[in-house]
Amino acid sequence: MKYLVFVFICSVIAILLLPVFLLRPRNVRNTILLGRPCQIVSSIIGIEWIIKGAENIPKDESCVIMSNHQSCLDAIGLFHVNPIFRRTTVVVKKELLYAIPFGTCLWLCGIIFLSRTHSEKSKHTLNDTLKTLKREKTNIWIYPEGTRRSDGRIHEFKKGGFHMALSAHLPILPVVYSAYDFVNHEEKKFGRGKVVITILPPISTKGKSMEDIESLMAETRNKMSETFQEINNLKMNKVEI
Repeated sequence: MKYLVFVFICSVIAILLLPVFLLRPRNVRNTILLGRPCQIVSSIIGIEWIIKGAENIPKDESCVIMSNHQSCLDAIGLFHVNPIFRRTTVVVKKELLYAIPFGTCLWLCGIIFLSRTHSEKSKHTLNDTLKTLKREKTNIWIYPEGTRRSDGRIHEFKKGGFHMALSAHLPILPVVYSAYDFVNHEEKKFGRGKVVITILPPISTKGKSMEDIESLMAETRNKMSETFQEINNLKMNKVEI
């Protein structure tokens, strides 16, 4: 029932914001306007978001944000934390574009839609977009696992985001969501709960080449996995975070 309430509220918000977003279409600053509605949605459905490590966000340059992906609820957390990142866009699967009214809203927010079946075309899209983002000092948020995973661990990463970071010499900013221990992912049911979003220190790509991509992926995943387990253990032991 709560899941249906969640979908209904999000649909209403998307419809109400469409006229506002139409005033400046494909503008990433529209995503900031989603912050307050997402806070309201969170309070209604009973999710508390705790943000840690905001001081680690680079102030003078863009970055490639790498985040683990467990649930559709991640989007609420993303737009909840997004205002502190300033200009930020997100890479999502192209299928979401056709999920009206959400897809329309995301398109107007300058979100990047990529096809999973046309990898070469998606690669060119990302490369072209990256030049614009770097020039406009806009961050790009990527889910390197490629798809949602809800089995309590961070899976292997895909190379796309790391190619971007290395080719543009942008730092990687790891962001870790703690586990949704109050969600039954299979039955789409959830109670009240707390999610910790931890922003880790940026990982520099300066002086690195494409030959370093494997080690860069391993370093990023290891740091994110360690933080994921650490935060989940604290929550399990009911330690104040």
